[in-house]
Amino acid sequence: MLTLGSLVRSVSRSLREHMRPLIAYHLFFTLLASSLLLPGVAWTLTHLLGRFDRAILSTDELLGLLLSPGGALWLLLATGLAFLVLYLQQAGMILVAVRRRDNHFQLAFIALWQTLHRLPALVGLVVVQVGAHLLLLLPLAFGLGWLYGVFLSGFDPYYVQNVRPPAFWQYLGVALPLTLLWAVVAGHLYVRWILALPIVTLEKQRPLAALQRSYRLTHGRSWSLTIAVITLLLVIIALPLLSSSLFERLFAPMLWWLPERNAVLVPVTLVYVATYVLVTLAITFLGVAANALLSACLYLRLVHREPHPESPPADAHPGRLAWAVELSVVLFALSQAWWIVNSFELHDDVTIIAHRGSSKAAPENTLAAMNRAIDDEADSVEIDVRLTADDEVVLYHDRSLQRLTGDPRQVGDLTLPELREFDVGQWFGDAFIGETIPTLADAFAVTRGRATLMIDMKPDAGREVALAEAVIEAMQEEAALRHACRAMLSVPLSAAHCGDPDVIGETRLAVAQPWLIEAIKLREPTLRITLLAQLILPGTLERRGFDALGLRHNRISEQEIRLASHFGYEVHAWTVNDSREMSRMIDLGVDAIITDHPARLAELIAVRSELSDGALLLVKLRNWLAN
Repeated sequence: MLTLGSLVRSVSRSLREHMRPLIAYHLFFTLLASSLLLPGVAWTLTHLLGRFDRAILSTDELLGLLLSPGGALWLLLATGLAFLVLYLQQAGMILVAVRRRDNHFQLAFIALWQTLHRLPALVGLVVVQVGAHLLLLLPLAFGLGWLYGVFLSGFDPYYVQNVRPPAFWQYLGVALPLTLLWAVVAGHLYVRWILALPIVTLEKQRPLAALQRSYRLTHGRSWSLTIAVITLLLVIIALPLLSSSLFERLFAPMLWWLPERNAVLVPVTLVYVATYVLVTLAITFLGVAANALLSACLYLRLVHREPHPESPPADAHPGRLAWAVELSVVLFALSQAWWIVNSFELHDDVTIIAHRGSSKAAPENTLAAMNRAIDDEADSVEIDVRLTADDEVVLYHDRSLQRLTGDPRQVGDLTLPELREFDVGQWFGDAFIGETIPTLADAFAVTRGRATLMIDMKPDAGREVALAEAVIEAMQEEAALRHACRAMLSVPLSAAHCGDPDVIGETRLAVAQPWLIEAIKLREPTLRITLLAQLILPGTLERRGFDALGLRHNRISEQEIRLASHFGYEVHAWTVNDSREMSRMIDLGVDAIITDHPARLAELIAVRSELSDGALLLVKLRNWLAN
């Protein structure tokens, strides 16, 4: 009888008995994939994305691309190529597990060669099996999109995200059952087709015939098979998360007990990081191998009535080359540890940018929030600006007034006098009743000589250039005021309160539209511009023309930092409010952090500056483990 316990025992025994050839195959395939397959796939997908000739920097743009005919085809190709690499790896491990040979290294090499010979059939299986699941996903995607239009199209997206009106819950109430229904159907299809890969690999059947045979073999075993397969898959997925958590919460604190001497701290840290790398590699291997052995054991049990693959001969030996390969893994882990520890920069240098002012201590985009941000030691204050119906620049984030005032009208449809009537402080607390919507000129007056501004432009469609020109005009007017202020002073040393007359030089503009950068630079070539992005789809962004990239903090990686260094722009992380995430961003090497809590970031920087080199090394190690 097929039970979870019997399947676990079969997979465990097979993994134990075939460990060495599986490791050898895994290493050979990883070398092939990292040097040829994965770079080829990445180049192909990036090259195809470049053909769309548009930047994909937000989730809306990504959804728009994927819902287009060309984007849907790209998604099919990207998913298919990713699964093809996975199927090649799994097929080879299945071949290793079911064949006896007296030399593990030789068996792994033969399995790799035979897997490549099965490439056409595996491509066909990917096209049919993965394509079917993606086609099954399309009705759900279009259905959810249609429901969004029915329930939420009349609301500002930011209002929906933060306020979650009744229409949002109505949408979820209808969307969740549809999503669960899709998950049940997709899961049923996955379990029914789980034997297709071993059938193609071992019986050399064509993809459609393999899928039909898999369906017949699994028919009538619905619940027992589903429970066993899904449970094992969840365990495989949970292993890396459990390992990272153990290292971070159990072993990492032990390092703090070490003496503050680099002669002790550095070697122990190297061993610690090397162990972490080895454990990560081992868990990755175990997850991949267990998944392959799961399908192999199921195949043998249902087709040949065998509980698990046949044991290798007692005199099987690994071969000297296999030993050399395994030794190279240890050396690789040590070299990685050395590189990681030596890449830690022990000097922190990051700019504090207050997001809409100190927006957790005062109502966002108000003069109160800006004053509080300056008191909280922010280097710069980020504000959102919009254009009114009478072409005035005001501080406001959303398209509509609904979230802060309850009025559903659009900011761009009202004049400045009309907008001045709204109270945008009462929603935050009684202490801020009477706060009105300020102008950009008001913002310059508050920060003059005290902090700089980062102006995030929120243009209405079709008014992008008009907003940019109005902002530049306001900057020029502020520069004139500062020059006049300095001219009236008799004591040069007191000129600081007038502010730097080079307003263009000290102010940043932030935009989310790459094409707008060129239009702004034509007007003011020296103006520093930050391009804001939620994500960056590789191959879609020309990484020139802007001075900084403002990227959502969970999208920032070491690769992004390296690209910034290569192309000569800064990286700004937004919006970071957790102290540990702030610390992690500093260690990654970002140039600025945009936060709702500038005082928290200032305190963190002060605390880190007082740490010894050894203590700071441990902090950076902890943050690296959290990546």
